Amino acid sequence: MNRFVDSLRLTLRTVLTDRYAVVLMVGAVVLYSFFYPAAYRHQVASNLPIVVVDHDESATSRELLRRVDALHTVRIVDQPANIDQARHVLETGKAEGILLIPANLERDILRGSHGYLVLMGNGAYLGRASWVLGGVAEALTAFAREAAVSQAAFMGAPQAPPITLVQRPLFNTQEGYGSAIVPGVAELIVHQTLLMGIGVLLGARRLALGRRLRFDMPTLAGMAVGFGAIGLLGLLYYAGFTAWVQDYPRGGNPLGQLLGGTLFIAATVAFGLFIGSFFATRERAFQVVVACSIPLFFLANLSWPAVTSPPALVALAHLLPTTPGINLMVRLNQMDARLGEVSHELWTLVALLALYGGLAIWRLGARRSD
Repeated sequence: MNRFVDSLRLTLRTVLTDRYAVVLMVGAVVLYSFFYPAAYRHQVASNLPIVVVDHDESATSRELLRRVDALHTVRIVDQPANIDQARHVLETGKAEGILLIPANLERDILRGSHGYLVLMGNGAYLGRASWVLGGVAEALTAFAREAAVSQAAFMGAPQAPPITLVQRPLFNTQEGYGSAIVPGVAELIVHQTLLMGIGVLLGARRLALGRRLRFDMPTLAGMAVGFGAIGLLGLLYYAGFTAWVQDYPRGGNPLGQLLGGTLFIAATVAFGLFIGSFFATRERAFQVVVACSIPLFFLANLSWPAVTSPPALVALAHLLPTTPGINLMVRLNQMDARLGEVSHELWTLVALLALYGGLAIWRLGARRSD
């Protein structure tokens, strides 16, 4: 028991006194909690400039423009006299889209015939064009429904109340890229910084001793608990404080997060001890772990559906703690999942903990002949 406690204290003291380890396992976690989400602070595009060519110049077209200009997504910056001038504004980058209102729009609507509108977006920036076309199209659709009711009243037809479809996101309430991606990346940041920290400390110790590392079981267990405590604090920091500061969906299943997060960090520590046992120098941890960050995120199938990935790649991804860990934490924190709904991820982490824990003992555990 004394060896376990001494090893735990030594691990925590080493992390806090080694400048490389403290920067990786503490400083980087805190820094990334503010730095990474900053790029997605404005999650939903707004006030994208568009130009309008109004050939009708009627009360109907003015009402239509009033509705379009009231949208949060776009703002009307100019009304050129013709389409050529509008195209020039678009090509110079001063606008992201063009709304063309043909002549006789009001007359066609009052006569009961179809009215036509032309909506164009800048294809050079597909994301912006999508927001412009989608936002304006929604306003035009609402305007068209009201116009259809007015037509029916003018022609004496029965007026049925129009059906309006109201779409409300269940989890990503802001419908933003940040809310969808950052919570998953947060788990990856904790995973990678923990791996690098373990690799740096093991590499430095191996370099200092000049031989392969061997630890008795209480010492190895104390190291694992020390690393795990630091990793779990970082994970809960992202799931709680960072999600609250950045206003991301959070707090779905706190008890489940504690259980799932503990298993995720435990599997990560076991994986890190096994991988770190191969590092002869502390720099090797940076080279290997940093290069794997992006592939690990895509292998987690959070932003890329698993059904579109090769089956062999999906099977390989389940050998990594990040795959079940990221999906587990996102579902528990952002989606309020119950433990039964994430049982597959929980048991996968248990299996990975046993697998890499055994491999870490094989690589780092003391032999009787030692």
